[in-house]
Amino acid sequence: MAVTETKNLFFSKGNPLTLLGNQISPGQKAPEIVALDTTMKEVKLSDFYGKVVILSVFPSVDTGVCATQTRTFNKKATDLSSDVTILTLSKDLPFALGRFCAAEGIKNIHTLSDYKYSAFGLDYGFLIKENMLLARGVVVIDKEGIIRYKQITRDITDEPDYDKAISEAEKLI
Repeated sequence: MAVTETKNLFFSKGNPLTLLGNQISPGQKAPEIVALDTTMKEVKLSDFYGKVVILSVFPSVDTGVCATQTRTFNKKATDLSSDVTILTLSKDLPFALGRFCAAEGIKNIHTLSDYKYSAFGLDYGFLIKENMLLARGVVVIDKEGIIRYKQITRDITDEPDYDKAISEAEKLI
């Protein structure tokens, strides 16, 4: 089966990258996610139905922009309603995510790894063909599992629009 390729949507320092998988859109049902937490336990998106979910997606927590993105969403989570959950997704190994979170005091968000299945990357259109990491972006899903907001940053070095993602999530409470 052929995998859909999307070009000229995401770049690395101005150089075009190819995204693999289905580009999701607001209004559609969010595909199920099965990813691993820092203890290697499988976590599903459906575990959070009934809550508004913010998916913070990034290539690797071992880079400056990704670390900043994770720290920023962890800080913003402290001001959010308990009806909102933030899940981070990357292709980092669960152990690396666990070390980062322990060292940085990340406790307000759930860090998940798509390394084992790459299903999130393919089902949401975030998998980068050239390096098999995830593109940077944010997806907001309502309490019924419908995608309400999606952003893939223009460049891998760009931070997502945190305030817009939080605002979109708060509208759904």
